[in-house]
Amino acid sequence: MATIKDIAKEVQLSIATVSRVLNDDPALSVSEETRQRVLQAAEALNYQKHKKKKSKQPLRIAIVQWYTQQEELNDMYYYTIRNGAEEEMERKNYTFTRLFPSTDKIGDKQIDGIIAIGKFSEAQMKKLQEWCPAICFVDNRYSFPVYDAVVVDFELATRGVLEHFVKNGHTHIGILSGEETFSDGSSVIIDPRFQSYSQYMKEKGLYEKTHCFKGSFTVEAGCKMMEKAIQTLKDDLPTAFFCANDSIAVGALRALQDHRIPVPDKVEIIGFNDTSVAKYVSPALSTVQVPTKMMGATAVSMLEERILEKRAISKQVTLATELVIRKSSR
Repeated sequence: MATIKDIAKEVQLSIATVSRVLNDDPALSVSEETRQRVLQAAEALNYQKHKKKKSKQPLRIAIVQWYTQQEELNDMYYYTIRNGAEEEMERKNYTFTRLFPSTDKIGDKQIDGIIAIGKFSEAQMKKLQEWCPAICFVDNRYSFPVYDAVVVDFELATRGVLEHFVKNGHTHIGILSGEETFSDGSSVIIDPRFQSYSQYMKEKGLYEKTHCFKGSFTVEAGCKMMEKAIQTLKDDLPTAFFCANDSIAVGALRALQDHRIPVPDKVEIIGFNDTSVAKYVSPALSTVQVPTKMMGATAVSMLEERILEKRAISKQVTLATELVIRKSSR
């Protein structure tokens, strides 16, 4: 009987890649041509997949969100992560329930695992683990290595934006950053995008404290931060701004338009997340595309490993991002 090793040899790929193709790993990024080559080789070699023992009943998953329902409506980033997880669970006929920050206890709900979406303090993470030991955090860089985690590489994404600006001749680059606290009020969350911006700009000898602005992750805050930049910096206004999310970027565009500052001719803007609104504002927003649906689906797969395969070692999956250039930058 053919093995995965035999297939890997036939198609000249690694055993790990072949295994992930055959197991429909949603986090794997290969071309459709490569996927078809693996599947055709498996069929030609009469490969028989070892079937995992099925659970007696569909898995029961709790989705715990750090945002309230109203906050989620104003932030499509977390909405699409949750949507990606729910679609994957529906596809597999799992049952799921949603819980929010105000929930103090899980009550009489019977669950097999938890997908926790957003940023949770150490105390909150411990409380969730008391509810259920099988847990995967999504978009919480503080959870690993104690817990499973699905994250994106904010540091690499930020450097990619700044390198794009520098490559296009910009030396005065500002940042409009967001600032949040954990829902239990325990501490302020440091935005990794701001940290990466500061590090990169200092490395290049381009850092200016006066070019850095902080507010909330909202359109209103983006507008206020850009207004402040325009009023305080005047003729020294940076020629490019990196915004920590698309909402901030939309607010920044509004302020620039109010002051008749042309985008991208005088000031270029790049946002983050590539939410649905990005392509419809004027000018269309350049932004960093984050695979939010895949983040949710990957969390489901990691929970399956924990529950069905009894994986004991914590695991973190880091997903790549993509810079999408539209009309707000060159």
